[in-house]
Amino acid sequence: MSPDTPWVKSSRSGGNGGACVEARRHAGRTEVRDSKDRTGPTLSFGPTSWSAFTTALRTETLTP
Repeated sequence: MSPDTPWVKSSRSGGNGGACVEARRHAGRTEVRDSKDRTGPTLSFGPTSWSAFTTALRTETLTP
């Protein structure tokens, strides 16, 4: 299991008017939040779901 990490802003968030996401590892999961609303809701993904999601992003296989 990966150790917990601090929140990190996406490297792809630059120059888009503040529309940014942050992510961290916490309790064996990956959490994602809106950097403009740090006390707002957080999405939490298990390792398998996060891997499938990021693979789909890299290979552009996401479907609506």
